[in-house]
Amino acid sequence: MFEYQKFLERPIRIKKKDPHLGNIITTQYGGPNGELGASLRYLTQRYMMPDDVTKGLLTDIGTEELGHLEMVGTLVTQLCKDAAPKDWLNLESWQYYADNGNSVAIQSAQGSPFNAAGVGITGDALTNLYEDLAADGAQTQRQKSHYKKPLQRRKKSGANATECVAFAPPTAAAH
Repeated sequence: MFEYQKFLERPIRIKKKDPHLGNIITTQYGGPNGELGASLRYLTQRYMMPDDVTKGLLTDIGTEELGHLEMVGTLVTQLCKDAAPKDWLNLESWQYYADNGNSVAIQSAQGSPFNAAGVGITGDALTNLYEDLAADGAQTQRQKSHYKKPLQRRKKSGANATECVAFAPPTAAAH
């Protein structure tokens, strides 16, 4: 059972729309290493845990990942809000707009839909935990490199997304 609180842990207030950056960041929502896959991995693996403590830990982490999903979705929504079709065309992101409009999509930045086949779940609790440790470490590194180039480029243009995606590496390291 979950309790939903109607506020973001870290408020997101984008000052300048940037649909191209929204397209790039959408991969953290439903891409192969995104928050949806992470939350599903933890929330599904918890059923294989031998005790309530470990099961509770994976439930807590999976729930936290759902919170990240909401933050990334809010970020993408604000970056893309009210963007006209010509904005998408000028930013070479028209394919995203053609499929999704200004909405958040459960896909990678290249348009590949979310695929649960990439969610690591085995029948062995210890193997699942090792996979979680490896995935979290790799995810932290991927997030740093995933955001670095587009954010450096966008800093110059005045888009204010850096403070919102800064949540990713510290929270992943907390696991």
